Amino acid sequence: MRNPFDLSGRTAVVTGARRGIGLAMAEALARAGADVVGVSAHLEPEESEVARRVRATGRRFTPLRADLADRTAVRRLAGELIALGPIDILVNNGGTIARAPAVDHPDDLWDHVIEVNLNSQFVLSREIGRTMVQRGHGKIIFTASLLSFQGGITVPGYAASKSGVAGLTKALANEWAVHGVNVNAIAPGYIATDNTRALREDPERDQAILARIPAGRWGAADDLGGATVFLASAASDYVNGIVLPVDGGWLGR
Repeated sequence: MRNPFDLSGRTAVVTGARRGIGLAMAEALARAGADVVGVSAHLEPEESEVARRVRATGRRFTPLRADLADRTAVRRLAGELIALGPIDILVNNGGTIARAPAVDHPDDLWDHVIEVNLNSQFVLSREIGRTMVQRGHGKIIFTASLLSFQGGITVPGYAASKSGVAGLTKALANEWAVHGVNVNAIAPGYIATDNTRALREDPERDQAILARIPAGRWGAADDLGGATVFLASAASDYVNGIVLPVDGGWLGR
């Protein structure tokens, strides 16, 4: 009997793969046997860290550049991905954050965050998801957030976009589960990445956050690998429309 977590012969797309959580997800998928297409606006064409890590597992790596804030570029990316051949796994991880109090939060910051974190994700999911529905098989994984459940502080656009990601996950699952396409999301907790640097460098916020995490530490990007492989694999074939927290116990506190 085949290992249900084995991704051999599968092709996975990971957006935001150049660093942080996306890099860890891409490496975990490769270790499970998948070939990886990495997408980032500034991804090096050769010798990137994600390419090195994926190829070290013996799997193929294909780099693609796309600015998720540019709707035309996202549509072009979808066409390039479809032209590569069947995509078995789509990890919608690329995202951004902008910090400013709501009373001072400018329209351009709001629009940029919503475009990258929500609009681009729908366009990619629609285009790649259509091919999955036609084939009767596929896995789509969104990177949600603790702010898919909570409101956060000084990040209204980010909180709105990640709440939207949670809703989009459920909406697509409702339509596509019957066609053999699993749509789910992972909600990372407080992970030590560039996006959380400002919080970790603020002594009061850092300590307040750590005090609430039962695991007693900030998460590492690698902590997301297991959940990613699970939702990308046959082990999750009857899992649809969930937002899975990987948060060290934050939401259970």
